[in-house]
Amino acid sequence: MAEILDQLRRGLTTESAAETEAVARALADCLPPDQVLALHGDLGVGKTTFVRGLARAWGITEPITSPTFNLYTLYEGERKLLHLDAYRLESGADLDALMLEDFLSSPWCLAVEWPERIEETIPPEAWHLDLASSREGAHTIRLREH
Repeated sequence: MAEILDQLRRGLTTESAAETEAVARALADCLPPDQVLALHGDLGVGKTTFVRGLARAWGITEPITSPTFNLYTLYEGERKLLHLDAYRLESGADLDALMLEDFLSSPWCLAVEWPERIEETIPPEAWHLDLASSREGAHTIRLREH
């Protein structure tokens, strides 16, 4: 388990969506209960693909899509997975108004795309993952110490 964390701290490169999902599945086994994941990166770098890997690790089989228009989607499996797209939120007050805590019973994971939009509400113990892509189509994933 610690191996995936070490690899992510150094930065991992994936060549396909399947590889990105596999990284997320491996990380899912290491996540403490009730964890926030802040997923940083531009449009198209694989944030939703990464969330799909988490979902599959926890036995969630329904389609995983970006919650851009709904703001968030709750999935239930071995762990509750709340997938939040914060792009259209203006502040942490907007997040508070969603009352997401009402949906979270342990164990859960809150995966936040565009966390910089609500930076003041991201807890200090959140794990921050930087996702990026290259012109050649490769994707990198790095766990950032925050």
